[in-house]
Amino acid sequence: MKDLKYLFAYTVPISAYISFEFGGVLSYTAVFYAFVVLPFLDIITGQNKGNLSNEELMSKKKKWVFDAMLYLNIPLVFGLLLMVFTKIQTEVLATYELIGLSLSAGILLATNAINVAHELGHRGPYIERFMSKCLYMPCLYMHFYIEHNFGHHLNVATPEDGATARYNQTVYSFWWTSVSKQYLSAWKLQLELLKRQNTGFFSLKNDVFWYHLIQAAYLMGVFSFFGVQVMLFAVVIGVISFLFLESINYIEHYGLKRFKTPSGRYERVRPQHSWNSNFNIGRIVLYELTRHSDHHYKSSKKYQLLNSYEESPTLPLGYPASILLSYIPFLWFKVMNPLVPKQMKTNLL
Repeated sequence: MKDLKYLFAYTVPISAYISFEFGGVLSYTAVFYAFVVLPFLDIITGQNKGNLSNEELMSKKKKWVFDAMLYLNIPLVFGLLLMVFTKIQTEVLATYELIGLSLSAGILLATNAINVAHELGHRGPYIERFMSKCLYMPCLYMHFYIEHNFGHHLNVATPEDGATARYNQTVYSFWWTSVSKQYLSAWKLQLELLKRQNTGFFSLKNDVFWYHLIQAAYLMGVFSFFGVQVMLFAVVIGVISFLFLESINYIEHYGLKRFKTPSGRYERVRPQHSWNSNFNIGRIVLYELTRHSDHHYKSSKKYQLLNSYEESPTLPLGYPASILLSYIPFLWFKVMNPLVPKQMKTNLL
């Protein structure tokens, strides 16, 4: 039964369903659930720093149920998108309802599309990487696939990484620097790859170019079936979803830094280069993304196998509460700055 605890991750789609089905004040259900209910549950259920034994690791590594729970997010996400698109097309909604639906849909995409896409994007089999890209599509962030895997994981906690927030940088400043720098990095990585393959820009191997065409086709499909209002809604929720993603990036690496070795190269990525969180509910809802230190240490590791390390810097709150805290910069700095390792505050990024 313990293996089925990740079914709790589907409570976010359930809250989104309530938002989409009932509208009115309830259109904010997913927002209330994500940023009030989940932080409360994190507090009352506490933390668990325990790791699996070698026997448990071997057992859980082979169980198909953990993969199946990821795959199920694909019909859930696209089914709920179809539901909310139809609602907007067929009903007259007040402005406050549209705002609530936008935020709820953005949260759905951030948690059950981008987060799941991130997990699947690190897998080896083509079908899983294909599913990853499908989930990035409605978030309008398909270039993240190449930048995250081949840019961020190499450059994390260095000035070259757009997804590492500088010490004393606000989340709002970070949104701009991270989105723009990661987008440019994706193109740079793609062009370098094409050059090594002696292939031109207009090539079937230019994935980033194809990502743009696929996302445009998605939006045009929404426009064709549902009209211009729903297409604009699709754009808005895509932006909201990747801004939530960048908020997560912000809390995962804020102020942390890798130093250069005498050879001039950066030290190896280790558990102390990512913030960790062991709050139980946040771990389950986000498929162990909160054990981010181990993910960066061994990125090929499946979510159900991730460990907690004593040397990892630890967030004082779970992910949902930490995101809320980051939106109030002076409180974020007051809480987090004393926790940033002293040596990392020198020669700041």
